[in-house]
Amino acid sequence: MSETTPTDALTLDQLRVFLAVVDAGGFSAASRALRRAQSAVSYAIANLERQLGVSLFERSGRKPTTTAAGQALASEARAVVDRVDRLKARARGIASGVEPRVGIAVDVLFPLPALVRGLGEFSARFPTVALELRTEVLGAVAQLVADGVCSVGIAGPLPKWPDGIERRPLTRIPMAWVASKDHPLARLRGAIPTEAAREHVQIVLADRSRLTEGHDLGVLSSHTWRVLDLAAKHALLRAGLGWGGMPLHSVAEDLARKRLVRLRLVELDGDAHAAPLFSVHRVAEPPGPAARWLIERLATGCVGK
Repeated sequence: MSETTPTDALTLDQLRVFLAVVDAGGFSAASRALRRAQSAVSYAIANLERQLGVSLFERSGRKPTTTAAGQALASEARAVVDRVDRLKARARGIASGVEPRVGIAVDVLFPLPALVRGLGEFSARFPTVALELRTEVLGAVAQLVADGVCSVGIAGPLPKWPDGIERRPLTRIPMAWVASKDHPLARLRGAIPTEAAREHVQIVLADRSRLTEGHDLGVLSSHTWRVLDLAAKHALLRAGLGWGGMPLHSVAEDLARKRLVRLRLVELDGDAHAAPLFSVHRVAEPPGPAARWLIERLATGCVGK
């Protein structure tokens, strides 16, 4: 039989008492915070010091002060307590059916401020759930869900959805056709005919998946520049290198400052339209409580952008 060392008897409660004294700045204040007798707090600290073989507090003054050893060990003790708390919280979540991980793919059209707010609230509500976020365009969102890389997604419309995917309407994103104020199309008065729009480069988002192959949604021009992210498209439009559709929330400031202007296109619903977004998941693997909460929160949070 192996010989038991003194530190084997160290308990989580002792570490909590130690941290309470450090945070409260004294034994009496810690005893009030813990609702324990001061003698019980003092005994716990003295016992911990014996087990660790160091003095955690200097008691010669009017109030005990943390020693250098106590300061160094306090951060270690806090890390241990935090890890145990996370372990217990995760175990409770698993026991109650909350999934340990959520992978979510979100179309770049979804408003970023609403996404950040929603994820912040998700973190506070499900602190033990690991989150993996991917932002994509067009069919790539649905493909990530179909392939099992992400458990849920927020995807735009597709001409054909992958097999085994269930989708539900989530929200609609107001869109606008825009170009730089110096672009030739911006100088035209009234509705812009299709022939005129086709003469100029249209900047469009490229799909990493093949789900939109052969289907150019909202593409008029035979001259296209294809980019893989919305920020690049935005920069090219502002530089006057083409025209294209953008989420209204992304270009609102540019429109207000006249850096971009709205285009009225005869064939594409005038100067405005709305892009529908859908929540998607695999039929065989419905989202768990945490993923469902996140999707619902993002849907409501998107209303105010």
